[in-house]
Amino acid sequence: MKEINVCEYLPLFEQGETAEKFEAFYKMLAETNEKINLTRIIDANDCRVKHFLDSVLGEKFFPQGAACLEVGSGGGFPSVPLMIVRPDLSFTLVESVGKKCDFLAAVCKKLHLSARVENARAEDLAKLPAFREKFDVCCARAVARLNTLSEYCLPFVKKGGAFVAYKAGDAEEEISEAENAFRVLGGKAECAAKAALPDGAGARTIICVRKERPTPPQYPRGRGKERKNPL
Repeated sequence: MKEINVCEYLPLFEQGETAEKFEAFYKMLAETNEKINLTRIIDANDCRVKHFLDSVLGEKFFPQGAACLEVGSGGGFPSVPLMIVRPDLSFTLVESVGKKCDFLAAVCKKLHLSARVENARAEDLAKLPAFREKFDVCCARAVARLNTLSEYCLPFVKKGGAFVAYKAGDAEEEISEAENAFRVLGGKAECAAKAALPDGAGARTIICVRKERPTPPQYPRGRGKERKNPL
């Protein structure tokens, strides 16, 4: 398993335009979080480490100029930090809660990020021809266990593209558990990278699953079957 050098990303938060965008994002997040629940982590330093830094650690899994989709965007992690440090990336943000969609749209507009927001469920959107197997990368963070998450995400990925999952801890058990789901859905685990966040914030694992074959048309199954009876 690869190791991510966390130190190379720390200067992004110290000065310059990128740091200013992160500060603006944090202010919007903190203000909106008083009205709707976006995150339990709201202390400025904790947010920088556990949300912003954590999000950008996977940027090397995203090819230059990639068209990306994020499942379960919530407060915008990892998508917004990734777009701040990688303006070459474009994102479709999929979120089922309307008020969170409003927040995401406001953030992207203020920070001039290349993104569109879809107020929808991933299992419904993935059935539509305009979205199915149209993206270079589909990513998600803190949405579901990997076997369930694969069924939400892999249908969006074009052949040769990647599903990138952000996980807490070492995730070895989840990777093993999800092998059948990868196979059924047309993917194969390619690599995983580990990182130790500073300030004792814990370990993270980022998993890359390569799309080798089209996903069978019956997936995602919908109606909660992805969670109740994972592949």
